[in-house]
Amino acid sequence: MTTYLREVFGLEGRTAVVTGGSSGIGRAMAVALGRAGARILLVARREAPMAEVVAELRGFGAEGHAISADLADRAAVTQVIDKILTGYGGPDVLVNSAGINRRPPMDELTDDDWDATLAANLTAPFLLGQAFGPRMAARGWGRIINVVSQQAFRAYGNSGAYGAAKAGLVGLTRSQAEAWSRHGVCCNAIAPGVVHTPLTEPVFADPATVARHAARTMIGRNGVPEDFGACAIFLASDAAVAVTGQTLFVDGGYSAT
Repeated sequence: MTTYLREVFGLEGRTAVVTGGSSGIGRAMAVALGRAGARILLVARREAPMAEVVAELRGFGAEGHAISADLADRAAVTQVIDKILTGYGGPDVLVNSAGINRRPPMDELTDDDWDATLAANLTAPFLLGQAFGPRMAARGWGRIINVVSQQAFRAYGNSGAYGAAKAGLVGLTRSQAEAWSRHGVCCNAIAPGVVHTPLTEPVFADPATVARHAARTMIGRNGVPEDFGACAIFLASDAAVAVTGQTLFVDGGYSAT
């Protein structure tokens, strides 16, 4: 990396919390941010996959740590915040990628489906942002990146609670940007297209559905987690100093058709 690129995109000395960093898009973002120089704090439920990511980070000479928690549990989120602040200090970057994807038909959506989906996909990012955003603002620099969904903007595939939660997260991103951007904290969202991850495995089990979604893109394929690494680096770096309150669509043109 040239000196200029390191100055603009390098994350040396930064600490990044990545929820959902054990698999899929979150994992790709965590590894990319680590390779750009950040110390990575993974937060996810499963310890074994997080250990794999930590090992991968160390293979690139990056520092990684893992905190196991179910972010659909408000008490667990509070414990995570305490562990991070006590053990590592306030992070410079927060990536909210963790989520659950319960999508029964609307008339079969239960109260439990609704509560669990909003807790993991919207309330946890809110609580983490409330804990870390003001601290970033007090230091004069920070980045919040919220992973949203196409379903925040259009209804398809039994959007139900999931679409509502992700639409709320888009709104939360704008509110965070309005509150803290003047203090150097840029807050943005990333909207994937149809990406093959453990969360979307049911979709990719149907070849006809996969082909239909791929045909709708402009690049002729569905997404893969690796599409998101460099995007996360950009939004987490000094390169994005004037980018805030925005949703970056990383979908191969899916949303433009």
